[in-house]
Amino acid sequence: MTDSPYDQHLGRNPANHVPLTPLGFLERTAQVYPDRIAVIHGRQRRTWAETHARCRRLASALARRGIGRGDTVAVMAPNVTALFEAHFGVPMAGAVLNALNVRLDAETIAFILDHGEAKVLLTDREFAPTVAKALAMVAHRPVVIDIDDPDGPGGETLGETDYESLLTEGDPDFAWQPPDDEWEAIALNYTSGTTGNPKGVVYHHRGAYLNAMGNVLVWGMPRHATYLWTLPMFHCNGWCFPWTVTALAGTHVCLRRVEAKAIFAAIADHGVTHLCGAPIVMNMLIHAAPADRRALPGTVELMTAAAPPPAAVIEAMERQGFHITHVYGLTEVYGPAVVCDWNQDWDRLPGEEQARLKSRQGVRYPVLEGLMVADPATLAPVPSDGATMGEVFMRGNIVMKGYLKNPRATDEAFAGGWFHTGDLGVRHPDGYVELKDRSKDIIISGGENISTIEVEGVLYRHPAVLEAAVVARPDAHWGETPCAFVTLKDGQAATAEEIIAFARANLARFKVPRTVVFGPLPKTSTGKVQKYALRERARNLD
Repeated sequence: MTDSPYDQHLGRNPANHVPLTPLGFLERTAQVYPDRIAVIHGRQRRTWAETHARCRRLASALARRGIGRGDTVAVMAPNVTALFEAHFGVPMAGAVLNALNVRLDAETIAFILDHGEAKVLLTDREFAPTVAKALAMVAHRPVVIDIDDPDGPGGETLGETDYESLLTEGDPDFAWQPPDDEWEAIALNYTSGTTGNPKGVVYHHRGAYLNAMGNVLVWGMPRHATYLWTLPMFHCNGWCFPWTVTALAGTHVCLRRVEAKAIFAAIADHGVTHLCGAPIVMNMLIHAAPADRRALPGTVELMTAAAPPPAAVIEAMERQGFHITHVYGLTEVYGPAVVCDWNQDWDRLPGEEQARLKSRQGVRYPVLEGLMVADPATLAPVPSDGATMGEVFMRGNIVMKGYLKNPRATDEAFAGGWFHTGDLGVRHPDGYVELKDRSKDIIISGGENISTIEVEGVLYRHPAVLEAAVVARPDAHWGETPCAFVTLKDGQAATAEEIIAFARANLARFKVPRTVVFGPLPKTSTGKVQKYALRERARNLD
């Protein structure tokens, strides 16, 4: 305590300091706009008052089953109402939401359920085959609740009850309590690192609140925006947009399957104003068949991230009536944390040059405190010359708490007081960051992270394979796809089709190499595979 008068009897108390949490957005919106439509899903229409009551029912039902602070509730579902409601109902019970990537294989799902110590699993019936296999492998089986979506394809029931029945167990007037500390965990998201097993990224209430607000600021989002769920909610909690759109008293339009016809129909029928997606979504819209298209009611805002979008793709989208905002981030920073903030002076430039500038990653979100490109060993910032490469570093309130039960990885990620992204880039004279490569050999395909080490591990299990290395190959549709370079054992034979079929039998489909090239692998004098040479070869393949 200093002698300053500003430190005398001016401390924190419940009247002037309340922990930040995005859960309050729902309460306020339901109070102010109870009759506005909150969620559209197929034929379902629910108001904010109804949605608020359902979320409290979910929290109450979980609490009655003994779920509380620090417990994990996993959800295996596409963009349906139940997953949206879980973003509020689960933390209202004090628990932590773990939204599972529905494209993962059973072995990985089992690892996540065990590592995250899930007490409850809400699972859509469409994914019953994968989930059943995963449940057969877990050390501790969670309570299983089926999501029986009327717009889904159905499937086997695995749970003791279904989601709607679970809600009837809960009290719509449940008096939920906000967190005592905004540092408490709100969500758990698993990301593929450079090893096969994913790491559990832990979010806190403060970061979720701030990044939800950051989305409003960088996108200039208006009150009552209508948001189309083309981005999976399991990706970084939908980049925090379940909370963002709720704060704006907007409308969430759920989309179970991301298809061009359904996207155009939703935009036309519901007056969609905003949507997010990886470059694959943009390619889908650019190349949609004439029969699948509908006229846009006006300019539609589209936020994109993942593999940097080619300038030509951005230009083509904007010609069709979409306004593109390019962002960059990682699971560890709640999704987007950097934005290519548009300078109005650039409006006078030719369209091709505008698209080139927009393909850069940009500058920090207002809610991110620090962004730099620096030498990874010394943390000395590189010159802002657009040429000198360094690693991208971040710091601030929208950086994760750390990796669950992985102190070594957490310490490495935060060494020197900065979050090490593992991405390599340059800083331009205007301060805008542009990515050039990844120090980690992660492939981003259709917005999904793929660990090359995991894929290589499977390829090495093929009886004819002596050596294997996997790198990213540029792809106009997916952004990147896995390309495998394989050396066969002497006297053994295998075709590319056989290698791909083997991988498909042992990996989630999106991780399977699309291309297989046979031959010796280039190596250093110490025997290390020269992946930079393989990436160059992959880029030049016909």
